[in-house]
Amino acid sequence: MNYIQTIRTQLQEMATGFVAALPSLAIALVIVFITWIVARFAARIADGMIGRTDIRPSLENLITTLVKLGIWLIGLMIAAIVVMPGLTAASLIAGLGIGAVAIGFAFQDIFENFLAGVLIMVREKMRIGDVIECEGIKGKVEHITLRETHIRSLAGEVTLVPNSMLFKNPVLILTDEDERRHEVVVGVSYDTDLDHAADVIERAVRSIDGLDLTKGVDIFAQEFNSSSVDFLVRWWAGSTPRAGWETKDKVVRTVKRALDDAGIEIPFPYVTHTFKERVPIGKRPGEEAN
Repeated sequence: MNYIQTIRTQLQEMATGFVAALPSLAIALVIVFITWIVARFAARIADGMIGRTDIRPSLENLITTLVKLGIWLIGLMIAAIVVMPGLTAASLIAGLGIGAVAIGFAFQDIFENFLAGVLIMVREKMRIGDVIECEGIKGKVEHITLRETHIRSLAGEVTLVPNSMLFKNPVLILTDEDERRHEVVVGVSYDTDLDHAADVIERAVRSIDGLDLTKGVDIFAQEFNSSSVDFLVRWWAGSTPRAGWETKDKVVRTVKRALDDAGIEIPFPYVTHTFKERVPIGKRPGEEAN
């Protein structure tokens, strides 16, 4: 058997088949190009239609992504049928199903984040712009993709968090409502009239601008501490971290000034030193040394 001739024949057949398939490949490339254009225009049309509604930005991103993904799947299927005429839509769908199962096992984490991203975008809670806290990560949600969520910390850094982490773990949403309750502990000395101190603290807090006084101000005598009786002071204000810091600063300053004006002491730990006279060995206390 002439192996060289066999190889040459096979290469000629492959070259002939490739040349014969060039028109189909060119048509397939044109179809892919048209698919790219259609996907872009369809995404813009979807954005324009959704922009007239009150749909959340995260859900808007999901719908736009699904529209583009659907158009690309249809375009690639048509291109594959053009290149390989023996293929049918049914066989392609069946092949995609088997391939999806195999790819799902190989890229389990990626598909887990993908599905978690879809569910996060669909659910109503945790919108873009919310301040959240999850597994020690705290910050503002800037962007939600199908794989990860971008969270900008209060210091300015951005953390890319896998969606599966946000879906499987408890997420604290600090800005779910426009307002939330803040608190601070205020201690007074043990010789203070607690009713009078509570009245002074409450009047001081109610005099501060920027608090929602319609929801009330709570002043609770909380516990007997080592050197003070502690009051828990609670009020309602903006839900953002900055609103909490600003109102807490106002409350601390105003309450301190009011307690000082009322002559009420805010105690601090005291240290008492006891000095004893040293008695020489062999002498009793009170005896003079020779």
